[in-house]
Amino acid sequence: MEDLNIKQLTLAVRTIAEEKNLPEETVLSVIEQAIAAAWRRDNGTRDQLVRASLNINNGTAVVSVVKTVVEEVENGANQIDLEEAKEIDPAAELGGEVVMETHSVTTFGRVAAQTAKQVILQRLREAEREVVLAEFEDKIGTVVIGTVQRVEPRVVRIELGKAVGIMPQSEQIPGEYYGVGRRIKVYIKDIEREGRGPQLILSRGNEEFVRFLFNQEVPEMETGAVEIKAIAREAGRRTKLAVSSALPGVDPVGTFVGGHGARVQAVMNEIGEQEKIDIIPYEEDAAGFIANAMSPAEVLSVTVSEDEKRATVYVSEDQQSIAIGRAGQNVRLASRLTGYELDIEAKAPVKTEPKPRKNIEDSLMSVVEEVAE
Repeated sequence: MEDLNIKQLTLAVRTIAEEKNLPEETVLSVIEQAIAAAWRRDNGTRDQLVRASLNINNGTAVVSVVKTVVEEVENGANQIDLEEAKEIDPAAELGGEVVMETHSVTTFGRVAAQTAKQVILQRLREAEREVVLAEFEDKIGTVVIGTVQRVEPRVVRIELGKAVGIMPQSEQIPGEYYGVGRRIKVYIKDIEREGRGPQLILSRGNEEFVRFLFNQEVPEMETGAVEIKAIAREAGRRTKLAVSSALPGVDPVGTFVGGHGARVQAVMNEIGEQEKIDIIPYEEDAAGFIANAMSPAEVLSVTVSEDEKRATVYVSEDQQSIAIGRAGQNVRLASRLTGYELDIEAKAPVKTEPKPRKNIEDSLMSVVEEVAE
């Protein structure tokens, strides 16, 4: 047996809290979890609910075996029905816990001590990551510069100062090369707290990354003179941007394209030249907006069914393949941009038959007849 020196543990609590910049209560809670896990390893069963309480003032640890109060017991190791629970604690209620037994802890077996150590290390890592990630809570929805730390088959790990975020395959730009040590801009999408502790989710492949890049290039967005109404993107291939102006006389498309295409080029330099960007004017009128969204295809007419959120787009036969796009990409993005299901139909050009020429006498006679009537 190895002695569990509670006094040493309490000293460790303070040292670890200072070193790792963690609140003392967090470290205390981690060590209590470790004591509970170690005690269960030595004296209990895997299913048991064990709580530990560490008193840092007098250096003692008390372990309690508890059961959850339920209507119907499915697992006797950690559940108890209300009637039985009330015999132990009259104040017991459904969903609460009752203490079945308590033990004072002074020693651990070698294996249990090892378990305690593992739990402490794992939980401290998680707590430390949580504290670091809390700093990024208010940066969700912004773009930051990070350094590629490691490239794995399904995820790229990117270092952002003290924190490391992950960019899953679904958030990457297909075909983009991520070399270790390369500095890249990434969009902070979310902090995921499920699974293996908190994770910082980064993206370069989503619509918001493009919105943020244009925000940096188009100062008129800050003043509210122009805005992006909608974005539809297939990263690495094509992005459609619907833009509008709040000021009369301001050309929204020209504002986003920039002089000699400088602004749109700056965004393409970041996301890659292989991704085409269509900037189209937004219209309140659904048919007009859909016709614009079909760019670069030329549209003859659009019929809209508001109830079904569907529209039929009529194009000439020579424009049909452009309207659909490679592998249906153009119509798919236009549909996402406008929020309408789109059907493309080709219309043969209407041939106008030349009218038969009437001789002048016939024309004159018809006028005379009309007057006579």
